[in-house]
Amino acid sequence: MKRCLGVCYYPEQWPRNIWETDAQNMKRLGISWVRIAEFSWAKIEPQPYIYDFEWLDEVIDIMGKNGIKIVLGTPTAAPPRWMVDLYPDMLPVEQSGISRQFGSRRHYCFSHEKFVRHCELVVEIIAKRYGRNPNIKAWQIDNEYGCHDTTISYSAAALNGYQKWLKYKFSHNLGKKCNPIDNLNHAWGNNFWSMTYASFDQIGFPINCVTDPNPAHSLSFLEYCSEKVAEFNKRQALIIKKYSSSPITHNFMGKITEFDHFKVSDNLDFASWDSYPLGFLEDRISASESHRITYARQGDPDFQAFHHDLYRAVGNGRWWVMEQQPGSVNWAPFNPMPLEGMVRVWTWEAFAHGAEVVSFFRWRQAKSAQEQLHSGLQCPAGKKMPVTNEIQEISSELKNASEVKKSKSQIGIVFDYESERYWRIQPHGKGNSYFDLVFDFYRGLRKLGQSIDFISPNADSFDGYKLILIPGAMFMENKLVEKINEFSHTVLVGPRAGCRDRNFNLKGFSSFFPRFDLEIIASETFRPETPVRLSEEGCFVRYRELISTSAKILMKTESGDPALISNGNIQYLAGWPDESAMKNIFLRIFEDEKLPFKQMPEGIRERRNTGECFWFNYNDFEVEFEGFKIPSANFIRRELK
Repeated sequence: MKRCLGVCYYPEQWPRNIWETDAQNMKRLGISWVRIAEFSWAKIEPQPYIYDFEWLDEVIDIMGKNGIKIVLGTPTAAPPRWMVDLYPDMLPVEQSGISRQFGSRRHYCFSHEKFVRHCELVVEIIAKRYGRNPNIKAWQIDNEYGCHDTTISYSAAALNGYQKWLKYKFSHNLGKKCNPIDNLNHAWGNNFWSMTYASFDQIGFPINCVTDPNPAHSLSFLEYCSEKVAEFNKRQALIIKKYSSSPITHNFMGKITEFDHFKVSDNLDFASWDSYPLGFLEDRISASESHRITYARQGDPDFQAFHHDLYRAVGNGRWWVMEQQPGSVNWAPFNPMPLEGMVRVWTWEAFAHGAEVVSFFRWRQAKSAQEQLHSGLQCPAGKKMPVTNEIQEISSELKNASEVKKSKSQIGIVFDYESERYWRIQPHGKGNSYFDLVFDFYRGLRKLGQSIDFISPNADSFDGYKLILIPGAMFMENKLVEKINEFSHTVLVGPRAGCRDRNFNLKGFSSFFPRFDLEIIASETFRPETPVRLSEEGCFVRYRELISTSAKILMKTESGDPALISNGNIQYLAGWPDESAMKNIFLRIFEDEKLPFKQMPEGIRERRNTGECFWFNYNDFEVEFEGFKIPSANFIRRELK
């Protein structure tokens, strides 16, 4: 498959007499794909059960005549006002009990069955009408699940659904013949603080308690919410598949982890995500102020690549960038314009990590409503934005570029959305998060010139890898444990690995690996100013464990406590390492596994595929590396033999 460019287009926001001109200009710019209709429910169904497809038929015809392939979105992320009037209780409810109101987007609760059925109805009507249309080459379901904190709702529908879900779970899945509510009380340890229940309808949300709610209660509710997202997606996907053979995707959003993206992807043909490097640097990356200033117009050197690799795994090797930032955004604390050249860098970095399509958001900057200050490829009047020259350059480069490269790295990181829930509930210290821990490991590897794969905890095997990292997996499924035991190369696990069971009860690492003598005596978190120093260079930051073991000790703290231990090919890390400690750990493993590495200059990152190597410069100055001068906000690509 050839690497392609796309764009997001909103014809319902513009007069019909410019649609043809827009399509022609897209074609001239080298745009091959256009995404449409994902927010157009009120235009498609202006009144209940009354549909208007004349405008959409015309847009699809115009794009098709200009040779532009279409991703058709289901419009369920933007329910119309009449829907809220019909079902006022479909609105999501905040923890405070206040309903979130109509007036923007994503104003629905996944648990509201009548709303979900109406979603199925409109999706079926759209899919039946356009399923065989030759211009519809792909489908997108909904838009950015979980964005704006919309995974979790505390509505009456959510409570009713959660109680039924619990009753089913504790009636069917435990293999016991006890009363289901007794099963729940036992599994959750509800004898603590007299928290026992007599019936499932007594169980509320794990919120607004006098002090912390039972973590098992919190875990079960987060699991329920995650499953509702996957179910919502599946119900739409099954309808589309009845009428169309074109592939289906959903556009995930950066650092949204409240639901399991791997489970959602079970009913997708490829994954996609929305990449906003400058917005993300300002509003969701844990970084120092100096780091934000240094990369203010370039974006973090690793955050985009992290998600590229993650969604390559989520999509089983197939993925797109559905929305690529082309200029300043409107929603971050600060919204600078990208450094000239960075849009081209971001685009080619996505291709280097295996993207089939990079689609820019949006074609025309909005003239009205909430996104007026969000850049597009054109201004509202149709004048080209400065970034257009970069898009033109990319289009020219793609004409002679190779096809999408499929490759497998030698290093894999297991990313587990379930363990993220455990950390979310019990971080044990201010600012600690599963995502940040995994991201630190990923960044550490990238600074040593490594290309990385992410792996689902439910993957069939670790074959082909020389190093598997499993940071922070507080819960470990039996399938994951089996893969670890079958693997012959190095596996690095910890901290907090295997320390909880399915219901958040304490569990020991050795219960998963009986031959590995390891007992966690105590754990602690500490202020950033008081790290635990290691006997070699580096420290533990944020978190560490005091462990008892007869295993081989590879690293110690300054006070002599085990910091890194091993039994055969399995290594256990008893803390959160800083950059120096991380480097020492990796270099030791690289030597054992004969993995090549290189110390990358600040702001320079490497990505290797089958037959090609890229070096990306995220700096605002030129850098010389391995005999090449890489200009600021630019990259070099080399053919590999």
